[in-house]
Amino acid sequence: MTTNIQHLAFQHHVFFCLNQRTNGEACCMNSGAEEAFEHMKAKVKKLGLSGQGKVRINRAGCLDRCGEGPLMVVYPQAIWYTFIDNEDIDEIIASHLINGKVVERLVV
Repeated sequence: MTTNIQHLAFQHHVFFCLNQRTNGEACCMNSGAEEAFEHMKAKVKKLGLSGQGKVRINRAGCLDRCGEGPLMVVYPQAIWYTFIDNEDIDEIIASHLINGKVVERLVV
């Protein structure tokens, strides 16, 4: 049996660091990462961008750049972003995910 790789691929695959450190060290979860993840996932779905061949938003464990967080990484381009609020998330969706233009001011 053969598998069609293109059928399984995504145009953009976004991973949010949602690691919670218990020792008091800086972590993305302490900087609103969960809320940003939920916002992006809902907005991408609402805009009809989610699904095979389109955009996939995923949870990730520690991306090991805690001092730069909160963080997400967008593949296949491997662009690392930080963000402050939902306006930043909306800008990443509009600019990068829809129009293919990296949001330079948010790149880590």
